[in-house]
Order: sequence, then structure tokens, then C-alpha cells
Amino acid sequence: MKITFRQIMVLLTTLLTITVNGLANALPINGMNTGEISDSFETYFVPAGYVFSIWGVIYIGLIAFAIYQALPAQRENPRLVRIGWWVVFSNLANAAWIFLWHYQIFGWTLVLMLTLLTTLLFTYEGLRQDNDNASRAEFWLASVPFSIYLGWISVATIANASDVLYYYGWGQFGISAEIWMVLILAMVAALAWAMSLRKNDIAYLAVFLWALFGIGVKFPQNGIVTTSIWIAFGLIALAFVWAIIPRIRKA
Repeated sequence: MKITFRQIMVLLTTLLTITVNGLANALPINGMNTGEISDSFETYFVPAGYVFSIWGVIYIGLIAFAIYQALPAQRENPRLVRIGWWVVFSNLANAAWIFLWHYQIFGWTLVLMLTLLTTLLFTYEGLRQDNDNASRAEFWLASVPFSIYLGWISVATIANASDVLYYYGWGQFGISAEIWMVLILAMVAALAWAMSLRKNDIAYLAVFLWALFGIGVKFPQNGIVTTSIWIAFGLIALAFVWAIIPRIRKA
């Protein structure tokens, strides 16, 4: 049985995304790597450099998914059919974002980041439908990778928005950068708890913990900012535990 055009496009655009992201730092595109550009913004919602290694996990997950969904046996899988083109669009948005970021067209980077976030939300929700009928392979090769990916892009969208607002000289309604960071952290903690209560998604919440730990390490002695980071980390850790409880009860 032949694979469909949709399956081929998922595979090709996944390879495109990974290639573009790799070249962004290997060349690097426009003479700067992705992290150097991020570090040029004086905002608090930016984790330590090592935190970005999560992209390695995301890439492995995307490759595993692309290969899995391309198998002839998965051609008519309704859950994979449902999300196929959303994955294609997310891959294209990801690759386009890299070029805009490296050529410092920052206003449009936020548009592309929101597009990526939206496509991943549709992908995530598509996979959550009939979740109980998913095979173990589908859980590990589709559901988990996109939970991690969505978690990271949720964090990245907030960071991207902070960078763009800083770039355009936004005054934060006269609120200090420290207090604004506290408000952002409150929003992040609320989002984590919403996902814990609605989805019990451990992988998604683990990404938030990873990101906030990296931010806390980057600002270890910064008064209210540091305190707020670790309070938010603790609240998300509780949400993580809350999400685990139903799994323990089922065991």
C-alpha cells in the first residue's frame, strides 16, 4: 500500500524544519546563532542557554512521529489523518520563524510564533480525541512528542512576545520590569494548573518545570524576580504532582 501525499508532506516538512534549525546555528544564518539574538534582549523571561537543549528532544520526537505516521499501516489512522496538515503547517511556520528571527524582522516573528502555537494546539487537541483508543506506540510516538513541543512553544511564545515588546520600546503600562515578570510568572503558573486540571498532561508540565528552573538559574540573586520564579516553579511542581495522581490510581 502506498503512502499518501499528506504523509509525504509531513515527512518532508519535518526534515525541512530540522535542517533550517540546524543551519541557523551551524552557519549561522545572518552571522548570529539563535541564542545570541535571544540574549541581546534585556528581559527576565529568558532561560539559561542549556535549557534550549530541549530542542534536541523535540527534534527526535518529530522525526519519530514523521517516520511513524509515514508507515503504510498508519495511512488511514483517523487521529493521524486529522492532524496531518496541521503538522505540515507547524513545520512551515517553524522554519519561516527562524529566517525572520535571524534577519531581525521581530514583529513578524511574533505572528509566526502565534501561528506555530495555534497549529500545535490543533494538533494536540486532535491527538487527544479518542485518546483511550490510541496504541502504546501512538502514545509515545505522537502524543508525547507533541505535548513536549506544545509545552515548549507555549513558553517560547511568552518569551517571543516579551522580546518583541522590549524591541519596540513598550513601556509596560509604567510597571517595572520586575513586577511585570511577576505577572508573567502568575500567568504561566495559571496555565500550568489549567493543563493539569483539564488534561493531566505530565509531559507538558515537565517542560514548564524545565524552563522555569533554567530561568531561576539565570537570575539566582535578583530579589523579587528570583523569589517569584521559585514560587511559580513550586506551584507548577504541585500541578505536576496533581497530574500524576490519577495515573497512580489507575495503576
